Amino acid sequence: MTENTDISTEQIALLEDRARFVRLETIRLIEIAKVGHYSSVFSCAEIFASLYYDVMSINDDPTWANRDRFLMGKGHAAVGLFPILADKGYFPTEWLDTYTRLGSPLGDHPDMRKVPGVDFSSGSIGHALSNGLGMALGGRMQGQDFDVFVMLGDGEMQEGQVWEAALSAASHKLSNVIAIVDRNGFQLDGEVDEVLAIEPLDDKWRAFGWEVHVVDGHDIVALTSLLRKVKADKSRDKPCCIIAKTVKGKGIDYMETEPGWHLGYLSPEDGEKARQTILNTKITGAM
Repeated sequence: MTENTDISTEQIALLEDRARFVRLETIRLIEIAKVGHYSSVFSCAEIFASLYYDVMSINDDPTWANRDRFLMGKGHAAVGLFPILADKGYFPTEWLDTYTRLGSPLGDHPDMRKVPGVDFSSGSIGHALSNGLGMALGGRMQGQDFDVFVMLGDGEMQEGQVWEAALSAASHKLSNVIAIVDRNGFQLDGEVDEVLAIEPLDDKWRAFGWEVHVVDGHDIVALTSLLRKVKADKSRDKPCCIIAKTVKGKGIDYMETEPGWHLGYLSPEDGEKARQTILNTKITGAM
């Protein structure tokens, strides 16, 4: 882990605990649904924790006008976000027990019309960054002060609309737009760079006019320190992209090595084993 110079030991412990909470709740909720996206959540659990429990300006009102916005291109990871929103008090925790059941507001993808705290209904890959820059432009026109964080899957980099949005955000000098690419290397059909190569990804974003950083997405100190620095930088005159190097299925060894776990189901027995692994194993970096 990166040497800690800014984050207290207590805050590190909190963020690690919340990332563990995301993984454990993901297992529990998918037991209700009987199928789900474990590995896609596990690669971004530290990103969720860092944003919602440290970096983003939010309070107990999910409609606060100057709150930071969070949009998720990879909407299939919503099962990991819902427990955080409930933990923040945006909706009753009892809703979690109804996940994907008939009539529940909590589905496989997030619906901003039904779930307090969800800023964008996602699931159709490639749209989140466009909506994020629209929110940033709208906020600028109304004199509001908030940042817009957009988490994208690396397979999403194959979508042309992402790059149209990247061009536009840079052209409008939207320095309050911060894209986070969950660079776990896999998508539904296999390895991202075998399906359609996207490297050199950092050079591409720079060529489109963005400030770019690369970080270990499982190193909670390095990740949070970078996000804090980017958020605090008021001299930047361009949007920022953070490429978070992660491992799909991080924390469960067989998910880390088998891309077929993009969508799957753990039996109750295997689910309990996975829970014990998560409880008893300290997450280390991806790089």
